[in-house]
Amino acid sequence: MKFKTYLVPLAFVLGAVTMSGAYAEMSDPNDALAIEQAHVSLGEAIAAAEQEIGGKASRAEFEVDDGHVTFDVEVVKGGDVRDVTVDGRDGSVLQARADAADSEDDHDGAREKRDD
Repeated sequence: MKFKTYLVPLAFVLGAVTMSGAYAEMSDPNDALAIEQAHVSLGEAIAAAEQEIGGKASRAEFEVDDGHVTFDVEVVKGGDVRDVTVDGRDGSVLQARADAADSEDDHDGAREKRDD
């Protein structure tokens, strides 16, 4: 009887360990490795963004959203800051918009106004 009592929890634990291992294998351990999907380098993306705005890049980062690789480049010109999205596959500028005020999370599109 004791054997059956231990067998069910043991089977559950082994199943959970197996499932977590399979999930870890499916997920990318480091998002930066997806840069290999890009046909454009970070430097080329920065150059495209600077040329689009006519200013200087102050920050750039590589992003992967739903399998689509992009570079988000912040470009400054004459006191104006623009967020430029560059396609990581062909180097085209997908979007250029006014930069929202920076916050602690560094994600311009996901900011909330607070009444602290």
